[in-house]
Amino acid sequence: MAVDTLLLELGAEELPPTALDVLSDAFAAGIQKGLQDAEIPFQSVNAFATPRRLAVQVTALADKQPDREVERRGPALAAAFKDGAPTKAAEGFARSCGVSVDELIHLETDKGTWLGYREQQPGESVQALLPDILHKAIAALPVPKNMRWGSSRIEFSRPVHWLVALYGRDVIAAEALGLEASRTTYGHRFHAPDAIQLEHADEYLEALENAYVLADRNQRRERIREQVLAEAEVQDAHAVIDEDLLVEVSGLVEWPVALTGSFDERFLDVPAECLISSMKANQKYFHLLDAQGKLKPLFITISNIDSADPQQVISGNEKVIRPRLADAAFFYETDRKHTLASRIPQLDSVVFQQQLGTLADKARRSRVIASYIAEQIQGDVSHAQRAVALAKCDLVTEMVLEFPELQGIMGRYYAEQDGEPEDVAQALEEQYLPRFASDAIPQSATGKALALADRLDTLVGIFGIGQRPTGAKDPFALRRASIGVLNILVKGELDLDLRELLSVAAEQHQGLPEADGLVEDVLTYMLDRFRAWGQEEGISAEMYLAVRARPVTKPLDFARRLRAVKAFAQREEATALAAANKRVSNILSKQSHDGRTQVDPALLQERAEQTLFDAVTTCESKVSPLFAAGNYQQALDVLATLRDPVDTFFDQVMVMADDDAIRRNRLALLASLQALFLAVADIAQLPQ
Repeated sequence: MAVDTLLLELGAEELPPTALDVLSDAFAAGIQKGLQDAEIPFQSVNAFATPRRLAVQVTALADKQPDREVERRGPALAAAFKDGAPTKAAEGFARSCGVSVDELIHLETDKGTWLGYREQQPGESVQALLPDILHKAIAALPVPKNMRWGSSRIEFSRPVHWLVALYGRDVIAAEALGLEASRTTYGHRFHAPDAIQLEHADEYLEALENAYVLADRNQRRERIREQVLAEAEVQDAHAVIDEDLLVEVSGLVEWPVALTGSFDERFLDVPAECLISSMKANQKYFHLLDAQGKLKPLFITISNIDSADPQQVISGNEKVIRPRLADAAFFYETDRKHTLASRIPQLDSVVFQQQLGTLADKARRSRVIASYIAEQIQGDVSHAQRAVALAKCDLVTEMVLEFPELQGIMGRYYAEQDGEPEDVAQALEEQYLPRFASDAIPQSATGKALALADRLDTLVGIFGIGQRPTGAKDPFALRRASIGVLNILVKGELDLDLRELLSVAAEQHQGLPEADGLVEDVLTYMLDRFRAWGQEEGISAEMYLAVRARPVTKPLDFARRLRAVKAFAQREEATALAAANKRVSNILSKQSHDGRTQVDPALLQERAEQTLFDAVTTCESKVSPLFAAGNYQQALDVLATLRDPVDTFFDQVMVMADDDAIRRNRLALLASLQALFLAVADIAQLPQ
């Protein structure tokens, strides 16, 4: 069986840059699946993409499927012969196989013996199989929005112009999107517009690079990174390379050339975030910082041509960015003519959610929640109330309407300019933290109160109108809001009861259709998010379930227990004690034990049960103050010493004694043992 390289390339007009990676990966995945389904051996599948092409290169691809032995089963032996002669059923099966009855075989199965036939089926060639594989892979591409062009009824993300399908040196007779496959590709639109005839599929990357095209996405991305850093070094500056922007820019160019331009220093009077947002969102520029971390009046643009006169390209970009930055400066100056507080009445006309009212309604509810939280964490209640009142005011400013990603940031700037208390201004930006699982949390007490209140109101409200998240839909980002609340409470070491917080939030809503059991419903949902939260710290599902089995409603306490159980699970005693607790749980449940843990020492007959009683009593005195202090890890370290007396007890003592008093006493001893561990978690849930 021979092997060679396969190349497939679809050429098109400029594809959406933000969708390029998704389309490229999906194209490669579709081809790979098709080859695997056809059982054609190959070594690797490599995806390439530029704004004008999607390509897949498969190395060491076999030229055909392996030959296969096909087994067919016919009638049962009892129905195949009558008086030693073949029946019509046997003869009909033989004819369908193209052989005589004598050439059939007997197949032994657990259901009896059957007539059968085996034949060698030769594998089909790549040339025969590839057209269908290619067609299916293109049809399955997750194109964000299709279009038609000219008089054609064909639809794709952009008009397509060429199709390459090469296996080694041979063109595959395939068709897709109205294009016939060939060996013809094209280089850079301006530097090398002429057709390129590929003699072999292995030539692809080299041929395109000679034609000013870097087809390898990662290579192109790293080329941009290197050039941006080099340009910044020339300017004695630090280039901020946003990875999302880097991906988008690499989807806009085939031959990247970094150039540095400048803008008027007067624009630096505008908050840096505004200028950066304008440069990134509108022009896809990388910004530069000086040694003090302040924005420099410079930018780096990535050109798609290697110009003989780069200054002309730079000048063109400088002319384009000037009005953009002027717009940002105008928005900023316009917004500064009004205080944030003067915008509060505008929130009455901004709908938060149709059934939950406006942003003003949300602020009125959040005010009570934030006040309660601020009081609990020794924050300034009046500052928390002020922060709630101003929290959403920047949403109606010109700057945030133009650049929504600046919400909170502009609130802080405008609050500072209005002379608001420092922690109030800080809280306006911190209310959106954490934005993702590993993000920072608010640092100020006012920021914590505002961030928690805003999320809790949203969670209770959306659940209350029956729009809880489903597996596929979470339009109000309630999962992220829940994990945000957990992170603030845990990382901020706020010993607050989540049930109490949700109760306060629920009391602020009137007439919710799903009010019955609302607090418990949201509480369960949020505590279930600890499973995902724990994964970030290497906490297994079993460890999570061990803690979840206990009625713990303080996230900080929940997290401490999770970490303690994780540490305990690493100990060699953990497996034996988990099994013992499982055994104890089964015994107590089967005997319908009344939960009594009071042991009568006078009824302890066996030395092993006396030893266990002494060990449990000793441990109880040691761990009680540790439980009170929330030092669960040290408490479990103490309880780990119970392994030997527990093992000895089960080896030497018959729990279900004939004497009722002795039996009940031993059950009480086991219940007292179980209670010690349950004070932390149900370790019976751990692997045994």
